[in-house]
Amino acid sequence: MEGVKKKGIEERLEELNIQLPVLADIRMPFEPGVISGNTVFLSGQTPRVNGAQKYAGIVGEDISIEEAKDAARICTLNLLSALKGIIGDLNKVKRIIKMDGYVASTSSFKNHPIVINAASDLLHDIFGKENGHARKAVGLASLPGGAPVEIEMIVEIE
Repeated sequence: MEGVKKKGIEERLEELNIQLPVLADIRMPFEPGVISGNTVFLSGQTPRVNGAQKYAGIVGEDISIEEAKDAARICTLNLLSALKGIIGDLNKVKRIIKMDGYVASTSSFKNHPIVINAASDLLHDIFGKENGHARKAVGLASLPGGAPVEIEMIVEIE
């Protein structure tokens, strides 16, 4: 992350024309993330925009792969916004350690990795591909609020 780090993550976001969303307080009985040592465990984020699900449904049934990929990108931006709220400055990020991606899909849908690749690609654009992360992409029958995608992350900070 040295090449990106010299420039700064905030500057990189601006360069990519990415503005992090302001997350609505949805009053859940858990935190958006917790810090343990130099690791931040982020709770799952769905594709909420201004407090409402932008997409709701099942991938392969009423949500297209392109819509699901957009949902994955929104989840990722929501995660970064939550992370910034927790640590104050994204320049403290050393690396994204792991991303877990969940796709609400039909039993015949087999392209979960393609959906979650949209989130991985976005992280590579922001933090640099040389700072890759471990990942899982799985399908489930349903997700909270009818979301087609939910993503959580584990992040190492300085």
